[in-house]
Amino acid sequence: MALVLGIESSCDETAAALVDGNRQIVAQRIASQDAEHAPFGGVVPEIAARAHAERLAPMIEGVLQDANVSLTDLDAIAATAGPGLIGGVMVGLVSAKALAMASDVPLIAVNHLEGHALSPRLADETLEFPYALLLVSGGHCQILRVDGVGEYRRLATTIDDALGEAFDKTAKILGLGFPGGPAVERLAREGDASAVPLPRPMKGSGEPHLSFAGLKSAVLRAHESEKYQPADIAASFQQAAIDCVVDRLSIALAKMQDCRTLVVAGGVAANASVRGALERLAASHDMRFTAPPPKLCTDNAAMIAWAGIERLALKDFAPDPLDISARPRWPLDPDAEPVRGAGVKA
Repeated sequence: MALVLGIESSCDETAAALVDGNRQIVAQRIASQDAEHAPFGGVVPEIAARAHAERLAPMIEGVLQDANVSLTDLDAIAATAGPGLIGGVMVGLVSAKALAMASDVPLIAVNHLEGHALSPRLADETLEFPYALLLVSGGHCQILRVDGVGEYRRLATTIDDALGEAFDKTAKILGLGFPGGPAVERLAREGDASAVPLPRPMKGSGEPHLSFAGLKSAVLRAHESEKYQPADIAASFQQAAIDCVVDRLSIALAKMQDCRTLVVAGGVAANASVRGALERLAASHDMRFTAPPPKLCTDNAAMIAWAGIERLALKDFAPDPLDISARPRWPLDPDAEPVRGAGVKA
């Protein structure tokens, strides 16, 4: 039975985990950097990289001790190699390279997005390929068809901002602090989702691509008008975002009729209102709906270790070379056509 150490350091969570082939998270440690970044209202890359460098080695040692295993007991070491904040990615990948070389254990360089894409299979052993995936986080917003490990077809992306970023910027506008997504969700429970007239960008267009920059600007104008209560703005924003996602996803699902399961993954997948709307959408398309538990939605090392286990199980598995480079950008579907009007974030 495979045992893999996973390392995650792509943004502001320093994490290490041990996962086995029976989908058991044997040991896991996560260090949040919320306190360090809170004064700035967002993640500062230099601060994040320094925090990873200080915390990662003790964290890896800790999970090995928690599981009472050594590096030589591992079948592989999997580390995020991108995409993400390059300083943090380099800390995790260089650490994994050193440990792999010193212990003669295979290195697996994992695409952070693939970690999210495969994380539902860690939590749900009945989830089989192919499935439709909505990947939504602070830095990414895509609709994908997942045909297997390493087999991804991107059907849609955001042409500007990610959904998680829109949540964070809304929180900043409303003075809710950092991290913003959970704060907006909490405040939205107290508000009227129909109180503030906000746009639904791209809704009704023929392509399934998404856009949230205009919605973000509308939130700012609503706040500056002083006509609306913060809770009503939060609730109206969240509902507008959900309406956009459901509309865009409906178009994409029509192109994946042989996929019988709708999956959501990424940090925004922890939002209960988003999950509820997607569950209803799946039911309307006669599809099963599944999502990882909230602890596997945000950045974590267990999903990276699981992606390593999925890679190990491939017939043509080969470890990655120790000179593999960290990548700030790394698309899951490199053959996807560029989206008209999209910037580098897409």
